[in-house]
Amino acid sequence: MLKDKVAFITGASRGIGNAIATVLAKSGADIAGIDLNIDELKSAMKRVEDTTGRRVITVQADVGDSGSVERAVEEAIKVFGRIDILVNNAGITRDNIVLRMKDDEWDRVIRTNLTGTYHCTKAVIRGMIKNRRGRIISIASVVGVMGNAGQANYAASKAGIIGFTKSVAREYANRGITANAIAPGFIETDMTKVLTEEVRNTLISQIPMGRLGSPEDIANVVEFLASDEATYITGQVIHVNGGMYM
Repeated sequence: MLKDKVAFITGASRGIGNAIATVLAKSGADIAGIDLNIDELKSAMKRVEDTTGRRVITVQADVGDSGSVERAVEEAIKVFGRIDILVNNAGITRDNIVLRMKDDEWDRVIRTNLTGTYHCTKAVIRGMIKNRRGRIISIASVVGVMGNAGQANYAASKAGIIGFTKSVAREYANRGITANAIAPGFIETDMTKVLTEEVRNTLISQIPMGRLGSPEDIANVVEFLASDEATYITGQVIHVNGGMYM
């Protein structure tokens, strides 16, 4: 479905990002895996390469720094010649209620999640315009739509990604570029593993399907949006949450 396409995936070392890299590679794409933790990234991308046989490179980058992102994009293009698919997945949390939230907790989450999405999109889109084709897929969150107590910074960053995605979709639809967001519900990742059993059970009770999602549930939607089957879908938010938000 994605034979010989090139995907640039941020936050690729673990969780949803690693699942996306694996699924897209199995679908035929070559992968540029991007992360700040280079050792963990190299190990994760080696597994992707070994299990899929696709070309995979690892690039250390801080998505919150425009120069770092530009260098990563240049390296990927140097190896692969182009970038067909951008997956803005890198994200962090620094939870606190608003009255106790430190400025640094706000700034770091916005810088990585929202500003990082802006930097990566800006860095790849010129090449996509030249090629008259591109897929920009950004990972938002159900929290960006519903809000969540103790996560004002995270919710704001993810809501910002949704607005940013719709604006990019309008700006570049006539250049053969689509921009969509995926809003996961609660997914089995390192972020949810730290929850207590009580909190976990409370969350599950709010999900009609009665379970947390898997990283592959998100990766499969990314694969579809990146494919030629999704050429008429842009500016959309695809909710993948087991019915938690409708």
